[in-house]
Amino acid sequence: MKLTHVSFALALAAAACGSKSKPAATPTPAPDASTKVTEPAPPPVTPPEPVAPKQAKAELAPASKSKVKGTIEFKEVEGGVEVIANVEGLKAGDHAYHVHEKGDCSAPDGTSAGGHFNPNSHKHGRPDGEEHHEGDFGNLTAGKDGKATKTFVMKGITIADGPTSIVGKGFIVHEKADDFQTQPTGNAGSRVACGVIQLVP
Repeated sequence: MKLTHVSFALALAAAACGSKSKPAATPTPAPDASTKVTEPAPPPVTPPEPVAPKQAKAELAPASKSKVKGTIEFKEVEGGVEVIANVEGLKAGDHAYHVHEKGDCSAPDGTSAGGHFNPNSHKHGRPDGEEHHEGDFGNLTAGKDGKATKTFVMKGITIADGPTSIVGKGFIVHEKADDFQTQPTGNAGSRVACGVIQLVP
């Protein structure tokens, strides 16, 4: 009888131990959106600096014992090269002015500058004519004070490198007007001023 009670007590104890519940598993916390790692934003794209138009200039000095001097300025623009002439010491009236093939003003009469700049072997003519030298700029008109100014856009020439670049060429102002017919000079007379076209830094 005692043995039975002991067995019964052991059975109850075993049952109690077997019925003890296991501890619940700790739930895995959901990821916090605030701690989400994000890729760094790419740096803003900086647009390139606009390229300044190329510019050049010829400083004219007297030739053929004249008193003519001045400047011819050049600037790349849409459609060609803007030409700005400021010349003084001229006789009143029209005077031819051209780009010449050589940047050499060493001769007293300016002949060291060679003939008209004509890389495409055209006939001489008006600057807006169907055919003309790339160096044919037409005429300047001087007033009674001997001064002449003119601004226009010349097509077919460039300041940038290339066969039609005027940089390093000579620039000549003539004694008389260009008749636009006489080949290949326009019958413009002697050279009264000469300068070399150089890039403006």
